Amino acid sequence: MVSAVRTDPFAGAILQVGVLAALAGTVGLSAYGWLAGLLFGVVTVAALGYGLRRSGADRLGPADWVTLTRATLAGGVAALTVDSFRGPIAVPVLVVLAAVALSLDWVDGQVARRTGTTSALGARFDMEVDSFLVLVLCGYVADQVGAWVLVIGAMRYVFVAAGWALPWMRGSLPPRYWRKVVAATQGIALTVVAAGVLPRPLAFAVVFGALALLVESFGRDVGWLWRHRVRPALPAAPVSPAPAGHRSGWTPDAHVLAARQPAEVGGRRR
Repeated sequence: MVSAVRTDPFAGAILQVGVLAALAGTVGLSAYGWLAGLLFGVVTVAALGYGLRRSGADRLGPADWVTLTRATLAGGVAALTVDSFRGPIAVPVLVVLAAVALSLDWVDGQVARRTGTTSALGARFDMEVDSFLVLVLCGYVADQVGAWVLVIGAMRYVFVAAGWALPWMRGSLPPRYWRKVVAATQGIALTVVAAGVLPRPLAFAVVFGALALLVESFGRDVGWLWRHRVRPALPAAPVSPAPAGHRSGWTPDAHVLAARQPAEVGGRRR
């Protein structure tokens, strides 16, 4: 019998194929779009299966299924974004997929709390889906505001890569509501700009403002990790041996008794 640990992630692959097939049958999808969507689906299945095995969980929780749905929508956004590099795409469809995926980000958190199924795996899965969706949206709007917008999408991955070189960057951060607000702002700002409803100068200002908030949030986290890093213990100072001819407990120069063993208080030994 195939365990639930294996079948749950593969159900996500089926959902991903369904989203791509729906796009191909409605607005059209090139072979490159299919390849991008399927590649993301394969990576999601592999990463989620590994996470389940490592955490020892038997199956996905209710909130994880919501996050998995968000991941399949993000895969659809990635497929359309890749197609946009070759020609015009159905922008309203891309915007709707992104907007629904962003809305479900609030839903999966509520489901996890109400069902008591919060977990480290679920939180990491949610964060990675958010990061990927933001990166893809950055790739789409780069043609409107400039390639510098990719800094927004890359910042999370640079933060993770920095932890490989700097161990103190791998510390656990305390929960902070403002961090969630900033993360949500990135997706909303990029989706609005992707819709193409803003004049170019205003679109530039919106994205630049989102980047400023992100830099502030990451900067605060890096500062907190630096202040709370584990410092290596200082080596003990070497102890010089007492010169010959001096009794233990006496200072070598003043010949003053420094300590008595056992201690005497009021003439009584204790």
